[in-house]
Formats: sequence, C-alpha cells, structure tokens
Amino acid sequence: QVQLVESGGGSVQAGGSLRLSCVASGATYNCMGWFRQAPGKEREEVATIDSGGSTNYANSVKGRFTISQDNAKNTLYLQMNSLKPEDTASYYCAATARVCLGGTLRRWLAVWGQGTLVTVSS
Repeated sequence: QVQLVESGGGSVQAGGSLRLSCVASGATYNCMGWFRQAPGKEREEVATIDSGGSTNYANSVKGRFTISQDNAKNTLYLQMNSLKPEDTASYYCAATARVCLGGTLRRWLAVWGQGTLVTVSS
C-alpha cells in the first residue's frame, strides 16, 4: 500500500526547534519533499530532496530548516530550527516516483501524507 505517515508536529515557542518525520511505504520514490499550508493560504513547497541527496529550499526557510532522508528506514525528515510564528502551518510530506524537476516536486503526481500541525508562538 502506497502510504506516507508524518509525525513530530507540535507547539513550540519562537526560536525553538522541531523535527518532522515521514515514513514512506509501498513504492520507490525519487523525489520527496515537505509542503506547508497556513490557514487561508495556498500550500507552499518548503524543501525537497532527490534520490541522489540533492536538496532545495524555499527562501523563507533557508539556513533554518534541513531536509534529509534515511533510506534504510524509508524515512524523510525535516529539522526545523529558529522557528518563527510565520512558520505556523500544517506540514505535509509528499513523494513522487518521478525525479524532482528543477528542485521542485511535481505535486500533481504526488502521494501525500495526512499532515502534521506545527504551531509557533511568539
């Protein structure tokens, strides 16, 4: 069964850290990423990583977030440091069998996780 299961969301004060995890099963994925969606806003791509380990980040999170993967555990991570209130959103793991396109995940082809909420208070 093709499935992505996220965990690790929660509430934290500004300046704090959280690590999100996403366990993937059921297929081989060549591009994986994290997206987020705040209330009333469109879903935006946060970070991607391809099967070769190349990464890409949204400007808003560069230098603060790190995407990584553990192929042995079929797990994708997002380490989030120096969190800001504007990082508050539901975070979604996504994956495609197709390679990343210019560092971007082709979301219309993606398998999605159920989302995990991150709340950053000031």
